Amino acid sequence: MKKIYGRKPVLEALNSGRELDKIILNFTAHNPAIEKIIVAAKKRGVKVTKLSPKKFAQYENRKQNSQGVIAFVSDLKSYSVEDLILEKPRGKFPLILVLDTIQDTHNLGAIFRTAEAAGVDGIIVTENKSAPINETVEKTSAGALSYLKIAKVQNLANALRTLKENGFWVIGTALGAEKKYDEIDYTAPIALVMGNEEKGIRKLTAQLCDELVSIPMVGEIQSLNVSVATGILLYEILRQRKER
Repeated sequence: MKKIYGRKPVLEALNSGRELDKIILNFTAHNPAIEKIIVAAKKRGVKVTKLSPKKFAQYENRKQNSQGVIAFVSDLKSYSVEDLILEKPRGKFPLILVLDTIQDTHNLGAIFRTAEAAGVDGIIVTENKSAPINETVEKTSAGALSYLKIAKVQNLANALRTLKENGFWVIGTALGAEKKYDEIDYTAPIALVMGNEEKGIRKLTAQLCDELVSIPMVGEIQSLNVSVATGILLYEILRQRKER
């Protein structure tokens, strides 16, 4: 069973309706957010137990800031690519984010957080050579993971072909692409592909994209963190769709 650390991630897990087994609190932790967690857990019928600091510490992970609260959860619900395609879009056009071998857990969590805020309808991640969706990803996503629909695929090429067959326009990102990210019309069903932190999207992935775009760089550093780049693209899509 997995753990969720931190006040906001635990509260969002409760509010999203996610299945929680139990919640434990450090009884020295006093905060309005803790009180909201207790109230929300009571409404959901989730057991809350207050523990002494010494006992609570036995459940903590030194790499995670628990903020005095830990929730125990089952694995996330799994989705297929077909499930995401059939999902009713939040806006006029569906938007699916495709992550091609993202390997850093903090990047993955940050991407999930931005994707949820930008209204992404579903996310496809590769099973091989990708970061696991673990406690670090959960914490870094700040609760967004509880609201996202994620499909894990072994063959990304087949997933992209399925999206294209169902009317999605597949847009990939590449440093050397001549077309800039804001020169594309995103008012259509879009699958946005973001690549590995160091190597970018793979060759076959790029070949299956309908368009490749880049983000212009005017400084000395000629690359962006993948989570930052994802945010730029997603909010350009959101901007265009709100204006039309």
